[in-house]
Amino acid sequence: MTEKAFNRFSVGLTGGIGSGKSAVADLLAKQGAAIIDTDQIAHALTAPGGAAMSSIAEQFGNNFLTPEGALNRAAMRERVFSDAAAKRQLEAILHPLIRQQTRVEAERVSGSYLVFVVPLLVESGRWRDTVDRVLVVDCSEALQIERVMRRSQLSAEQVRAIMATQASREARLAVADDVIVNDQALDALEQAVAALHQRYLALAATSTSVPECKH
Repeated sequence: MTEKAFNRFSVGLTGGIGSGKSAVADLLAKQGAAIIDTDQIAHALTAPGGAAMSSIAEQFGNNFLTPEGALNRAAMRERVFSDAAAKRQLEAILHPLIRQQTRVEAERVSGSYLVFVVPLLVESGRWRDTVDRVLVVDCSEALQIERVMRRSQLSAEQVRAIMATQASREARLAVADDVIVNDQALDALEQAVAALHQRYLALAATSTSVPECKH
């Protein structure tokens, strides 16, 4: 991607594991935004017959494939957590394909504006200058751990290990143009998303590229 790669008003949505990115994306979709989830794109690329699988098999070997020919996510997760070089190798395969498919999806979808759900937006270093706004879904680290433990049946130590591979809460907030604090009931989240959607509609109506404005 290059700077301002999209002709439509665009938002990059991110947040740490367990923050509620998917919930916010779903609510924005109900409001009429076009959602493009880079995790879903990555899953398609690493499904049986996915565009990334031949390169992954060549680079890492068949031990990292399931019998059906998909990425063995558990094995790969363990590998990249303990091997920074392997993580870079996997990213070198996946990231260009994700960027390519993201552009295809952006041209295909319809909606009031584009929302790219990018869990590693801060870590990638590419998205800040690509989208018009960065929206961070935020909550306390303790709440992140509680939610992921309940959702994924992981231990607190396992969740902290995942969080350690992600940008810090402070780093995410430092690049945010907009922040939704997701630490209350669903109705509060719905109200916050609805208000932000109205703001994005106004921005989308006036310009496809708005000046950066920190909040």
